[in-house]
Amino acid sequence: MISTHRLSSLVLTESRSSRYADGAFSLERCLKGEVGLSPSFSAVDAETSDDLWRTSDGYTQPTTLALAAASSPDAAEALKALPAFYDAGGVTTQQFTAASADGTAVPYFLVSKEGLPLDGSTPTLLYGYGGFEISLTPSYSAGIGAAWLEKGHAYVQANIRGGGEYGPRWHQAALKEKRNKAYEDFEAVARDLISRGVTSPSKLGCQGGSNGGLLTGNMLARPTAGSTLFGAIVCQVPLLDMRRFHKLLAGASWMGEYGDPDTDDWSFLQRYSPYHNLDEATAYPPILFTTSTRDDRVHPGHARKLVSKLLDLGKGPSTFYYENIEGGHGGAANNKQRAFMSTLAYAFLERTLAGAAAGGKKVEL
Repeated sequence: MISTHRLSSLVLTESRSSRYADGAFSLERCLKGEVGLSPSFSAVDAETSDDLWRTSDGYTQPTTLALAAASSPDAAEALKALPAFYDAGGVTTQQFTAASADGTAVPYFLVSKEGLPLDGSTPTLLYGYGGFEISLTPSYSAGIGAAWLEKGHAYVQANIRGGGEYGPRWHQAALKEKRNKAYEDFEAVARDLISRGVTSPSKLGCQGGSNGGLLTGNMLARPTAGSTLFGAIVCQVPLLDMRRFHKLLAGASWMGEYGDPDTDDWSFLQRYSPYHNLDEATAYPPILFTTSTRDDRVHPGHARKLVSKLLDLGKGPSTFYYENIEGGHGGAANNKQRAFMSTLAYAFLERTLAGAAAGGKKVEL
């Protein structure tokens, strides 16, 4: 009997195959995949065969099903694949690491056209989450491909602490009073992209939703980020008021992740509560907030309050807000609404980071 499991390294996904015999498992072989692909294996018939189903996808490859033998899993025969929805010709995936404030190596994926000019001119979108032990691994996205990559722009996915990419310790490294580590990691990736010449602050945008909305809210409010690093921010169904988050909807269930603001935890929570860290004297980059009236997890009041505060501080010209009346925490109730919300975000990023839509037409929001 063959058992397979996956291990993530800084560069590749590694699948290990073990054989069970005489009451014990023994490691037979390791198969390292390609950068930017997420393969998984399952037995065709665990009792009678050593054949394997291999399913894989990546930033430039739609989900593909292949058949392989456990003795030679790298010689898989592709059987079927989902259709491609954008032209990935010439698009490559690379992986780099950035040094965070405490010296931790933070990996990230860079997806871009081959021959990317390293002169800081490329509009680049940096995406992150960094919470609840959720791993961001390579996956196929027609929306990112058609709306961003086909235009010659770059897309970056950061594997910051708080996620689960490298096990529980990677998650626990950014819990509660250590939450700043996730934000320092994200800033480090942004700086690394700028120092490599991939992009520049006026061409770099960031995006995140839910806990990722708290991340991008902090990219707005933190003095080490803001317009120093970013030319635009997309903040979706966000958590932004850390003083009252536990009193709204499902917020009480997240105190294990963030802390309890009714205790001494507020001393560190207030440091990463975007609502409490805005000031009139700071020039903030353009930011788009999107939320849903029917969100049953993160209350839309978080986004409403921060937008209201930005307006009170005179930041109206650079603040954009859209609230869908349906859709729950996903922000949309059907594919038409999802397409609209996605288009809204990419139109905002195109206008702020590239200045014009494809074909040279100015984008109006």
